[in-house]
Amino acid sequence: MSRRKADAALVLNTVVWGSTFVLVKAALPYVSPLVFLLLRFSVAVFSLLVFFVIRGGLRWDPRTALAGALAGAFLFGGYVLQTIGLRTTSAPKSAFLTGLTSVMVPLAAALVYRNRPQLSEMAGVVVATVGLGLMTLRGSIASVSRGDLLTLCGAVNFALYIVVLGHFSERMSFQLLSVAQTAFAAVLGFASFFWAEQPHLTFQPVVIVAVLITGVLATALPFTIQAWAQQFTSSTRTALIYMLEPVVALLTSWILAGEGLSGRAAAGAVLILGGVVLVEVKPLKARAHL
Repeated sequence: MSRRKADAALVLNTVVWGSTFVLVKAALPYVSPLVFLLLRFSVAVFSLLVFFVIRGGLRWDPRTALAGALAGAFLFGGYVLQTIGLRTTSAPKSAFLTGLTSVMVPLAAALVYRNRPQLSEMAGVVVATVGLGLMTLRGSIASVSRGDLLTLCGAVNFALYIVVLGHFSERMSFQLLSVAQTAFAAVLGFASFFWAEQPHLTFQPVVIVAVLITGVLATALPFTIQAWAQQFTSSTRTALIYMLEPVVALLTSWILAGEGLSGRAAAGAVLILGGVVLVEVKPLKARAHL
């Protein structure tokens, strides 16, 4: 039952992230990407500290803080490489390459922790990856640009983040893990925005709303949920569930922004959903996860 609750909580994360895509897209003309990430993570840290202080405070543990910092480094690295890569690659190809995180997670877990994924998990990953390709890719993908390589490296970072968080969340305080990873990501954002891009910020209502919503609802809340949920579910299942994000983003854009929903994209969305359902309704025997 705990695993079902954890998987449901991760699905909630994808709904939140996918639903905020339109809002972030509307804010980016007025704020550079790394400045936006800095503000987003800073709001997340502040809201988490306020919440946990009200709930009785955090119990400090250096090992947990270091584990959170390691996870935060991979998390921020994924965001930065994805953002910079978007300058020289297309958004559809970026979405596909980032989605390959779900393929890399079981490989990384197997290499680092010798944690072999279940057959049903790998089948779900393959089906969902095909669906992601249908949703995002158009034309030839043979050409490889610098942006493609950076985005692929970003996907590696996201995969390592999921594996690292899964490894530590089962044995450490998820509250401190969530605060430490978010705080370290904010520190890295502060240390990099002034040289990694041409920073700019125009205070507009859409920017303020986007920072507050993504900081609290799309960063502080979901990363805390993930730190809790990965105590009960595997890294591979987490990555597979997160492939639902482009499905939610597509539906949100269709409903709120009136963007077209092609038959090919709809078929891809169905395959992604099928990959997730395949794992949920036909799990193999339970085993320990990292």
